[in-house]
Amino acid sequence: MKNKCSILVVEDDLEIQKGLRAFLEDAGYLVDTACNGFEGALKTQQNQYQLILLDVLMPKMNGYDVLKVIRETSNVPVMMLTALDGEDDELKGFELQADDYIPKPFSMGIVLKRIEAVLRRNAPPPDMGTQSHKTLIYKDLSINPETFEVKIAGKRLALTDTEYGLLELLAANQGKIYTRDELLDRIWGESFFGSDHVVSVHIANLRKKLERNYIRTIRRRGYQFDFEDER
Repeated sequence: MKNKCSILVVEDDLEIQKGLRAFLEDAGYLVDTACNGFEGALKTQQNQYQLILLDVLMPKMNGYDVLKVIRETSNVPVMMLTALDGEDDELKGFELQADDYIPKPFSMGIVLKRIEAVLRRNAPPPDMGTQSHKTLIYKDLSINPETFEVKIAGKRLALTDTEYGLLELLAANQGKIYTRDELLDRIWGESFFGSDHVVSVHIANLRKKLERNYIRTIRRRGYQFDFEDER
């Protein structure tokens, strides 16, 4: 079977680690492993992966701290694996820009489907041939759909793929109000099983990076890119 992409599994429980490795390799993925948070953080600095499965409760360095290290230099998709199943724990992961959060115990089949969903969400768009991709410009914000480059006042922003997807969707449809469910379907996909609060967390992260109030919260309805009728 043709290898799809490389995945790093950072998990201190060797039984779970071996099980994930065997299952994912059978599915065609290249799999690397780390047995603690420090080793996982080191490997993310030394190698390039297309996705990281990251446990939270680990010796030497917990998963949240590893994620902080990863996000200093990379927007690689990260899926948290943890026995901490409280909503606050889940939201903390998303606040640190995790792409998904899977509570233990989990089904290997579900993990595979959610990996596929995250990779689809983060995949580049198909080649559209000669079709042009118009740069979106709004005030001091520019969004280039060809290079996925976002700038504010000429300064490039480091956005995760999820944040970029949200911003491009909202900015390309100024004035349209998207509910949380609509954003989940469009950005996370129908196979996402988590709380819709993940949308609010990612919007909050996006606003911090933009340092602008360009995304409005419409009470009891959803979110809208700042719309001004300039006629």
